[in-house]
Amino acid sequence: MIRSIGFGVALAGLAAATGAEAQSAANLAVLRGLAPVSALAKTPAGRAALGSNYAVTGGIQTGALRLPTPLPFAEQQGQALRDAFITDGNVAELADGLGTTLGAAYVARAHYLDRDHFTNLSPAIADLIAYTNATTGSDSNSGKYFFANGTKDGKAAVSDEAGAIFKAANGAPDPFGTAYGRPAGSPGADAFGDSRPFQTEPSVVTIYGLDYFGAPASSDVYNRGPISNLQDSPSYPSGHTTYGYMGSILLGVLVPDRYPQMVARAAEYGNDRILMGAHYAMDVLGGRTLATHDLAHLLANDPAYMNQSFKDGASPMLPGGGKREIPPIADYRAAVKAAQAEMASALQAGCGGPVAACAKADIGRFSDPAALDSFVAATQTYGLPVVHPETAGTIEDVGKLAPEAGNLLTVAFPTLTLDQANAILTETEGPGGGFLDDGSAFGVYSRLNLRAAAKRAAAAVAGR
Repeated sequence: MIRSIGFGVALAGLAAATGAEAQSAANLAVLRGLAPVSALAKTPAGRAALGSNYAVTGGIQTGALRLPTPLPFAEQQGQALRDAFITDGNVAELADGLGTTLGAAYVARAHYLDRDHFTNLSPAIADLIAYTNATTGSDSNSGKYFFANGTKDGKAAVSDEAGAIFKAANGAPDPFGTAYGRPAGSPGADAFGDSRPFQTEPSVVTIYGLDYFGAPASSDVYNRGPISNLQDSPSYPSGHTTYGYMGSILLGVLVPDRYPQMVARAAEYGNDRILMGAHYAMDVLGGRTLATHDLAHLLANDPAYMNQSFKDGASPMLPGGGKREIPPIADYRAAVKAAQAEMASALQAGCGGPVAACAKADIGRFSDPAALDSFVAATQTYGLPVVHPETAGTIEDVGKLAPEAGNLLTVAFPTLTLDQANAILTETEGPGGGFLDDGSAFGVYSRLNLRAAAKRAAAAVAGR
């Protein structure tokens, strides 16, 4: 199956499909969940977190602060440049998390021919990816301008219900631009607010190398143009990270034998945005939390997430103009189950053996479990300080706060009950008290260590 894409897939998720409604119920739920960032400047703990966010981001970007990334620093910079292009039509660039054998089998059938044309494994899998990407992309895009200047798109006013979110959070727009000396519209700043690290940090290392298509490029041409221009694209949350976790979790659910490695690929993809100078650590944490939250609600068949109407941002322009309508999904779990069967058949044919065996045949950067554990753990909080002491040092019961979260595991490992899955998520959750971990149903997603949870779930199923 071959389809075309329009220009703009590299624009930090801003080209993701948009919903028929500018602010859906799902959008509003995510805006409320992400809103604690807007109040950070109001408290000493919040201001300390903002300061740490700036310092940690700058340290990671320049290499002064080294994380245990899957690749050595210089090679990881090259991977970050390749990851600047978003393959949202088929999530092909994320497929290396499937391993060297299964990943090759996947991209043999689902790949980009050039910047404007790509293939897919099947129409059903293509539609599943499109609907999932549109759902998470809509929520991510809603957040960007909302937290930058309190609007829908930079100019249009939000609804009264959305406007009340800032008041409820005791927050204000443009938290990063204000904190880092680049308020909206000031010289060198984002016109709308929440200027990016390449606009605020005192020193930014430019990455030179080959991009996803093997063309000579640099981080500058993906940040400031001409390939993509993010100078007036607000930073929070990270659209690339939202896409990276969306696609990686979806591939993990479709290929459970590689679920833990796919989570590591998502963490790498998000961290690569910091290396590019395009995002702060908090942007990445926001994108991860948003995507994980949305995937859980999709997998739970939450009515607010079903039967949504979206335009497909990764489709070709129609003859009369505009984009194709993504077929609405009324039963997401059923769509995933069907896609699992199609995926298994295609991968088995491509790798020449059982998927489980091919999943183990990996000699790439996702083949060292201990190293991946260390890397994912380092990205759980990026070492940012506690903002919410009421959740720090405590275990939050995922089943009570966000019972739908267990679907992140049960759909991949169907012999687990929802209660068992939520218990695993609770037992493996990361440190608490972060800037989003305010005790809410959304905030607990910021603590989930989905790699650790997927490993434990797989072990539990194998032991039966």
